[in-house]
Amino acid sequence: MELSDLKPSAVFYYFNEICKVPRPSKKEEKIIAYLKAFGEEHKLETKIDEAGNVLIKKPATAGKENLKTVVLQSHVDMVCEKNNNVTHDFLTDPIETEVDGEWLKAKGTTLGADNGIGVATELAILAANDLEHGPLECLFTVDEETGLTGAFALKEGFMNADILLNLDSEDEGELFIGCAGGIDSVGEFSYKEVSVPEGYFFFKVEVKGLKGGHSGGDIHLGRGNANKILNRFLSQTAQKYDLYLCEIDGGNLRNAIAREAHAVCAVPHDAKELVRVDLNLFIADLENELSVIEPDLKLVLQSETSRKVAIDQDTSARLFKTLYTMHHGVFAMSQEIPGLVETSTNLASIKMKENNIIKVETSQRSSILSARNDMANTVRAAFELGGAKVSYGDGYPGWKPNPHSEILEITAASYKRLFGVEAQVKAIHAGLECGLFLDKYPTLDMISFGPTLTGVHSPDERMNIPTVEKFWKHLIDVLAHIPAKK
Repeated sequence: MELSDLKPSAVFYYFNEICKVPRPSKKEEKIIAYLKAFGEEHKLETKIDEAGNVLIKKPATAGKENLKTVVLQSHVDMVCEKNNNVTHDFLTDPIETEVDGEWLKAKGTTLGADNGIGVATELAILAANDLEHGPLECLFTVDEETGLTGAFALKEGFMNADILLNLDSEDEGELFIGCAGGIDSVGEFSYKEVSVPEGYFFFKVEVKGLKGGHSGGDIHLGRGNANKILNRFLSQTAQKYDLYLCEIDGGNLRNAIAREAHAVCAVPHDAKELVRVDLNLFIADLENELSVIEPDLKLVLQSETSRKVAIDQDTSARLFKTLYTMHHGVFAMSQEIPGLVETSTNLASIKMKENNIIKVETSQRSSILSARNDMANTVRAAFELGGAKVSYGDGYPGWKPNPHSEILEITAASYKRLFGVEAQVKAIHAGLECGLFLDKYPTLDMISFGPTLTGVHSPDERMNIPTVEKFWKHLIDVLAHIPAKK
């Protein structure tokens, strides 16, 4: 089955179109140009701000001019993750999609439905001439995935709406009215290069096969973190043998749970077989702990070409201890909303940089600002005890739920009318741009919803095709029932 055969056809047409347009975070020039050309082609007022955010306006259909103005909002960038055995350049290559039953997925890469399906839905609405709606504005923001810089840079007056519909949620039938805020905490370890003694066995140990996932939406599932698993093995190995760490790398993005990690190490040659035995025992322990949630977890140890230099052992020891003591996962559950994660932290990535720096990136989230800051301070303390230099990202605010929202009532009534069941009203632990919009536009009435996606931020990302049509029908019905301005 081809994308052109899927329903709603207009949405999947535009989703297929933007799959051809490279759009990594911070490199969205091609999708911005696409949106500009789209606006010009359809003779719609289009403007682009200094950050690259795009706004396309569509006038109301006849007789609907007095309705409240609605802005539909999605982010154009996507997380770029691929399996190690896949050759794909996200700067030039299109996303290759395939249909698997009721699911749409990509071939070994992230699909980009987060948030490409929101973008495609907005384009389908802008292009349609048979829909009833009031004045519409479609906002396409940049760099949501690696810093929310588009939303941060949005200026007052760029849009002029009463209601905002965020199309960046991932569970059809659920209406989101709040989200967590977050901040990134980064530790940098400076190291010296030292020579590895003669008579040492060099090996590479890899952790792979983990599910990974979104560090907000999936953090409560207890999935393995490749950085934590790798460090656990390295720590126990360093306690038993004279270990030299030559290379370490794990994870990629601040908002993705690390799926893969590896290290190149050296131990005395007489410990060669002992390390292999230790790894087998370690694998048995992990299988006992994680076999249900991570059935495809693999740890591989293989001989490696000898290296001349390694990280000094004092720094590697401090790094191992810091990573071991650093919390990863859920820290606290909400006391107000059952089942909602309140506070969490993600040990996102470990990278060796120029000038002998090991950079460890983490991300903290919470629906309570003070709890977010407390979690960041907990991470800071671990870094500082390990001798790392600590820095922070800008952070972003949460979105406080408003259970009495007018657009919530309209959207919930629409769902019940269309499908005969109540939609679930929730808050989400993942970060949305809505909190930042409220800073600039405090009178906005907002809600977030979308079709069902799973495995986002990983090559396992999939989109449930039938829920896209339900989402489309729901959105169109909501637009037809927007109230008049008072």
